[in-house]
Amino acid sequence: MSKILIIEDEAKIARFVELELKHEGNEVEKALDGRTGLDMALQGNYDLILLDVMLPGLNGMEVLRRIRIEKDVPVIMLTARDAVMDKVSGLDAGADDYITKPFAIEELLARIRVALKKRTGVNQVHSDLLEIGDVKLDVDRHEVLVRGEEVELTNREFELLHTLMCNKNIVCDREKLMNEVCGYDYIGETNIIDVYVRYIRTKIDDHYGIKLIRTVRGVGYVIKDD
Repeated sequence: MSKILIIEDEAKIARFVELELKHEGNEVEKALDGRTGLDMALQGNYDLILLDVMLPGLNGMEVLRRIRIEKDVPVIMLTARDAVMDKVSGLDAGADDYITKPFAIEELLARIRVALKKRTGVNQVHSDLLEIGDVKLDVDRHEVLVRGEEVELTNREFELLHTLMCNKNIVCDREKLMNEVCGYDYIGETNIIDVYVRYIRTKIDDHYGIKLIRTVRGVGYVIKDD
């Protein structure tokens, strides 16, 4: 059984999702505004948080930012916004996933299962330190260092870099990367991997003047150890 927090100001939506999650065997708590939700998120021990973007008190992005300072709990954003860059902004701020309203409850439940499964998988990964050139990735610490300096990556950026480093010298196509980073049940923008690669390149390649992730046109991406 998972413990899930819903931070959603539309009471009918919050109640509907709460009932569905309880029917799936989860323990559920709710907050109807950003400040209450933030207090509950920081004080409680939740396995996952559903977080609306447009909230009274504190908006969802600010709530997410403050949660990420202290906790690494999976967060799925709920919002009426459907622009790609709005979704990317939420994910880049540290969200694990993003779903737009109105949504089918089956899709939301599938995304929740993927997020919980990935978090369990991360917790079970053996201690490992990957190193390619100037880049070091520590799985246990969830930390990336370039020339000794820590680089802050979102959860999905970290998973993407981890996958590419584990498969060094092997070209990974976009479908494989989507499955590894977003989960087999992911339903969303098909160009999301390209967006994450661009962000990683900005933070690592451009900042440190190195060429880490290489594009293989028509296929995908690869990291080489040369």
